Amino acid sequence: MRGVFGLVGLVVVLAIVGMLAKKQLTAARAPAGAASGAAAVATDAALERAGNLQEHSRQVQEQVRQQMEGLMQQARPMPDSEK
Repeated sequence: MRGVFGLVGLVVVLAIVGMLAKKQLTAARAPAGAASGAAAVATDAALERAGNLQEHSRQVQEQVRQQMEGLMQQARPMPDSEK
């Protein structure tokens, strides 16, 4: 009986995940009339944001790299010798 409930629960979870995935995929698709002027402006704005996002990502990576190099240059504290 426990196995039956486990199997039914698994099927229900898979159905919910499938519905959510389908909803996400249909929302991500562009409308059929995407060649309109408003859609072109929106596409240009999205490309500009993507460019800004890439630049921001590069800046963050550079900052992390610089911080790591600075930390690697610091001397490691040596433990006190036991007497």
